[in-house]
Amino acid sequence: MRIDLKYGHGHVPLELPEDIHVDVFEPNPVEPLADPLAALHATLDDPLGCPRLEDRPAPRSVAIAVPDETRPVPVRLLLPPLLDRLFAAYPALKPQDVVVVVGGGLHPPADEAQLARVLPEDLRGCRVVAHDAEHSPVARFGATTRGTPVEVNAAYGAADLRIVIGMVDAHQFVGFTGGAKGVVIGCASAAMIEANHRLMRDPAATVGAIENNPVRLDLDEAGELAGVALAVNVVLDAAKRPVAVLAGWPPLVMRAAAKVTAGVYGLAYDEPYDIVIASCGGAPKDICLYQAQKGLNTAVQCAAPGARVLLVAQCGQGIGDEVYHDYVRRFPCAHSLKKDFESGAFRMGAHKGFLFARSTTRFDVVVHSDLDPDRMRECHLVPGDMQQTVDGWLAGMKNPRVAVVKSANSSFFYRK
Repeated sequence: MRIDLKYGHGHVPLELPEDIHVDVFEPNPVEPLADPLAALHATLDDPLGCPRLEDRPAPRSVAIAVPDETRPVPVRLLLPPLLDRLFAAYPALKPQDVVVVVGGGLHPPADEAQLARVLPEDLRGCRVVAHDAEHSPVARFGATTRGTPVEVNAAYGAADLRIVIGMVDAHQFVGFTGGAKGVVIGCASAAMIEANHRLMRDPAATVGAIENNPVRLDLDEAGELAGVALAVNVVLDAAKRPVAVLAGWPPLVMRAAAKVTAGVYGLAYDEPYDIVIASCGGAPKDICLYQAQKGLNTAVQCAAPGARVLLVAQCGQGIGDEVYHDYVRRFPCAHSLKKDFESGAFRMGAHKGFLFARSTTRFDVVVHSDLDPDRMRECHLVPGDMQQTVDGWLAGMKNPRVAVVKSANSSFFYRK
């Protein structure tokens, strides 16, 4: 049995025996939108829970937050018609009064090459700002009831009308992405991101959860305080084609899009598996080790206690976060790292080491990657060739149950 798994911009083949129990999990089939731009205009004509652009007071300035290239949002498709609609709705608005802020949270700010890959060539003369969580000036909007300081990019916060373009994806502790997250994480200060993400240690902060999830609810509150007036959110299928485009008040848009996302990426299983082989889903999901961790979180959701888990992630841009790398290298093993993180103050970057350790201390994890094996071991991860590893596991097992997960970073599991 041959199964091709996404790996960077290509695929790697996996051969499995025909006589063992194998369940292959991939996103549920859904018809992509025949005309995404028509869907965009339709939702802007009837946005969820807020006035149309045409029915709002004319703003003197507008800010639009968009994600960096680690998120496969079709910004080049959606942004030009949104700009055209803004200028049509507000004839007095000038291009220099509109700023597009490219946010990546704690990722390094987008350079010129990255901006060219993310943004359309014709920005109608609008300004562009690459957000830097560590160094960009911020506008402050108080704090949430959970104590998160609301600090977003100053160029964004200064605008009269604040818009965000993003996607709704399953997220391991936010529940679902989308809504105002592209601003209150993507364009936030490092202090704000850290304060929000410290809530991930709450047991209710899990994938697919919204209403009792403190991380998600904190983000919703922060978005309201920051004045994010309109969200344009897209849901993509596994081929990165839009299957839904929704616009309106950010919390409502996120919740409506989350239902679509769950229908595509929610995976039902009956019994846990002895072996789980999971591809992150290719680029940009496996662009670096930091991003690839999300796929491991999904893989272990359907794994039996002590199961063997193989993560398939190219990591063409390396580890992806020096704070994470520096933190994990301080410890002799994942168990000591996990103990340190649980007993100390929350630290962004370090949290990714904790999330890895939460899986590697409970399961036998191997990573198939282009990363240098010694750097992988520095991160307390075991490097290995996918086919050789799986063959070795199968040789020592009798009647194993095997799961193959094709788009692990975007998916989540639930028991039937």
